[in-house]
Amino acid sequence: MRACAGAMLLALGAGAALADGKPVGLSANLPYVDVVHDGKPFRIQRDQDNDAEIDPAYAFTSRPCPPYCIQPMQLAPGVETIGELELFDYLVRASRQDGNVLVVDSRDRDWLVRSGIIPGAVHVPWTRLHAAHNDPQAIADIVVMQFGAAHSGPMWNFENAKTLAFYCNGAWCGQSPTNIKQLLALGYPPHKLKWYRGGMQAWKGLGLPTLPIGKP
Repeated sequence: MRACAGAMLLALGAGAALADGKPVGLSANLPYVDVVHDGKPFRIQRDQDNDAEIDPAYAFTSRPCPPYCIQPMQLAPGVETIGELELFDYLVRASRQDGNVLVVDSRDRDWLVRSGIIPGAVHVPWTRLHAAHNDPQAIADIVVMQFGAAHSGPMWNFENAKTLAFYCNGAWCGQSPTNIKQLLALGYPPHKLKWYRGGMQAWKGLGLPTLPIGKP
């Protein structure tokens, strides 16, 4: 009886500890960051439930390869691979109307409908920068109007082009790498291209929030 009672007390104590929860910060000295998405403020912080689990959409470990093959750590010389803390910085800078920075979600829209978008990011699916899926003038319009480059005939000027931080679904996703490679082919400076390799798989795995995107 005493053993059973002791076990029950331990179980109750463990349950109480879980119920109380402990704070979940972004880092030891950074509890959250505030960004702007579609003109509205949003606070990015991790799920405070210590028992929270990853979004089921990112629970699969063995997606067929190809096409879902593991990407290298470095996509191309000069293109920096970044983590969450660096991405937070780019999101905050973009939200403060820093015209030099943009965070880009490269995924197909159906993925956004399933799992949402990172607050502060804009959606430019990989197909819109790919010559097999979009015409050259439409691609040029995106690079000029959204990314800040200048274009005259066959000549490009990237002096005032924005620093772009791309992401997609994770280390097994080729959509943001495709966007980056298409821009490199145009002559976009590598140092102005950043890649959040962990993508949504890592974002969701850390209990970070997304904003819903409705069906078209």
